[in-house]
Amino acid sequence: MKEIIGRKMGMTQVYTEDGTMYAVTVIEVLPNVVTLKKTVERDGYDAIQVGYEEKKASRLTKARQGIFAKANTTTKEFLFELKGDEMNGYEVGQEIKADLFQAGEIVDIIGKSKGRGYAGVIKRWGHKIGPKGHGSGYHRGQGSFANNGRCNNRVIPGKKMSGHMGNQSATVLNQIIVKTDAEKGYILVRGGVPGAKKSIVKIRSAVKASLQKYAVKPVIDRSVKAETAE
Repeated sequence: MKEIIGRKMGMTQVYTEDGTMYAVTVIEVLPNVVTLKKTVERDGYDAIQVGYEEKKASRLTKARQGIFAKANTTTKEFLFELKGDEMNGYEVGQEIKADLFQAGEIVDIIGKSKGRGYAGVIKRWGHKIGPKGHGSGYHRGQGSFANNGRCNNRVIPGKKMSGHMGNQSATVLNQIIVKTDAEKGYILVRGGVPGAKKSIVKIRSAVKASLQKYAVKPVIDRSVKAETAE
């Protein structure tokens, strides 16, 4: 089990040498610097705390500055906890890079879904729309709240109603990594990833699939071809 923090940059297409096209999400993965190590004896569980993305110390609180001063690392904007057997081997000050994962591994991506604001039941839950005639008096309403005589004095918790939509944690399972590049700092994941562009995401080992290597064909590195042509 292993995890790393990155930033979703958008989607693109990559091609293999035989012409196969993959629609991929580009995730920028800057070095995750270990700032704290948690243990069962002291904290009750094993984990490491990592900082992501540089930020001026003057823009941080004194408490946050103290974390990085104690770890003797540069100040970071974000702090996250990463768990997993393979993560416990890292020590304070070490960097975790994109080559933590390799092409063909199956991963889960955790992000925050796009915020849709206040939405009705048709958009939020996919309810059927009412008659569109002017005389119907019912077009996009929530429908009856009756419970067939059960608890009619209240609305039962879990009732699908209009309300705030999106802007909450979302996980997509069993995505395949197409390519990783630790030098340039990115990971290409096949398919879509939750969240808006530039949002922070967590990549972790898949919890519902074995970490066997999938037959992902190597993609063409166009930057290398351009340098060769020059």
